[in-house]
Amino acid sequence: MTRHRFKQVENLETRLAAEAERLREEAKALPPGAARDATLRKARQAETGSQMSEWLRSPGLQPPH
Repeated sequence: MTRHRFKQVENLETRLAAEAERLREEAKALPPGAARDATLRKARQAETGSQMSEWLRSPGLQPPH
């Protein structure tokens, strides 16, 4: 069985930020409730992941002592 590999065009931070924005727009169309809360939670997680990835890739990051 072969794996289909492809190269990502955009970096991870950009993809996560776009996903967070898409999820926020999706949440606006949902009525208040559990589904909307879950969608907003996913948006926050994607946004946090984007920020963490950016921080980890920053040149000023120092290894723990």
